[in-house]
Amino acid sequence: MTEPETPRGPVQADLDPRDWPAFRSLAHRMLDDMIDHVAHVRDRPVWQPMPAALRAELHAPLDDEAAGLEAAYEDFSRLIAPYSTGNLHPLFMGWVHGGGNPAAMMGELLAAGLNANLGGRDHAPIELERQVIRWAARMLGFPDGAGGLMVTGSSMANFMAVLAARRHMLGPAVRRRGLGEARLVAYAQTGVHACLPRAMDMAGIGADCLRRIPADADRRMNLGALESQIAADLDAGLTPFLIAGTAGTVDSGAFDDLAGLARIARARGLWFHVDAAFGAFAALSPKLKGLVEGIANADSAAFDFHKWGQVQYDAGCLVVRDQQTLLDTFAQNADYLSQETRGLAAGAPWPCDLGPDLSRSFRALKVWMTIRTHGAEALGRVVEACCERAAELVARIADEPRLELLAPAPLNVVCFRVRDDRDADGLNHAVVIALQESGLAAPSTTRIGGALAIRCAFVNHRTVAADIHRFVDALLATADRLLAARDA
Repeated sequence: MTEPETPRGPVQADLDPRDWPAFRSLAHRMLDDMIDHVAHVRDRPVWQPMPAALRAELHAPLDDEAAGLEAAYEDFSRLIAPYSTGNLHPLFMGWVHGGGNPAAMMGELLAAGLNANLGGRDHAPIELERQVIRWAARMLGFPDGAGGLMVTGSSMANFMAVLAARRHMLGPAVRRRGLGEARLVAYAQTGVHACLPRAMDMAGIGADCLRRIPADADRRMNLGALESQIAADLDAGLTPFLIAGTAGTVDSGAFDDLAGLARIARARGLWFHVDAAFGAFAALSPKLKGLVEGIANADSAAFDFHKWGQVQYDAGCLVVRDQQTLLDTFAQNADYLSQETRGLAAGAPWPCDLGPDLSRSFRALKVWMTIRTHGAEALGRVVEACCERAAELVARIADEPRLELLAPAPLNVVCFRVRDDRDADGLNHAVVIALQESGLAAPSTTRIGGALAIRCAFVNHRTVAADIHRFVDALLATADRLLAARDA
């Protein structure tokens, strides 16, 4: 016979601290520790590999028992903080990762405290995001009526732009019935970021339907080759629908002729999109804004505040010339999301009508905090300083007979290598890995004309001229050590 269960009282599911003063004390210690983490970034290795024994601790099974916040924070301090990517460091140069800034860090804290869902309804965080979008549109020279959305990054923003261009070409039926018999094709240069073909894939169009147009001597999309490919595709019965320009290629930082692409797109009736993941911020520099001339004529542009905008991850942005295009592409009706003219359900159009996400974080606050704290002019100076660092590295390469530049470096990305008649690819690969594992610097690699190159992208506002010489000195010493070991 089964014994009856003992009656229990109400389930206590409150997750707030039982001792608020103790929580406050620990929270202040966490904040102080993270401020020290940023303030003393130069005192740490750029990156260090996580020991296998510590990594194994993160494979522990789900625990039903409470460890407490202090124990959790001790684990974070021991297991996580020392082994992060390292992109705060001024000698992290391998990928286009911004360094973040303390004002944005505090914006993240404030946003987490509010825990606002920016999918919809009528509340101040959405109004703040709209202000950030208006600032972004103004930066790019977009007209009144422009709109947009904060998203995770340019990969999502570029995907949304492809969907908007698809809807623009095929009309509303594409959202119900798919592509049908349509054979869409799009165009981008050979140096286009990998997220564009992936976007074509996810949109159901197919990655092979993104035509890779050859670049000219300046690594820009060849306009003549573009026009010839469009004509050939039309003759073959295909439907061109999108030209995607690049403002800052991932390999070498080259900018397409955006004004020329805009003219071709308008003449052909095609959607003109610009992937300006980091290059959009050139618009804030009086010296460099000519690089993005023509972006104001785009139908859409994608960029990341978490790159040259120096905002903490993640903070991507899509801006469109006409906000209605996003509503046409994404808005849906649902009874539980009915919108009102008054009350909390007011505030139409909701952000969930402008993109694919219903639940959205308050990522706009860290952008707003950055711009309110420092001003747009300061971000323009960061862009210029990063380009100066690249020029200083190019000059140092020119002064070092053992080094050679592999591609023009007009902006902030420098591709070069150590000379070696025997195995240049092998040596340079080994140099990069050794530098990363030493914690001295973190460049990456790419291929330029088939040759493996050391790639340095200057995106961090903390990098100064002395860092360039420190890096080159360490690189040459590492190469000498590897060559000596190879020849021993």
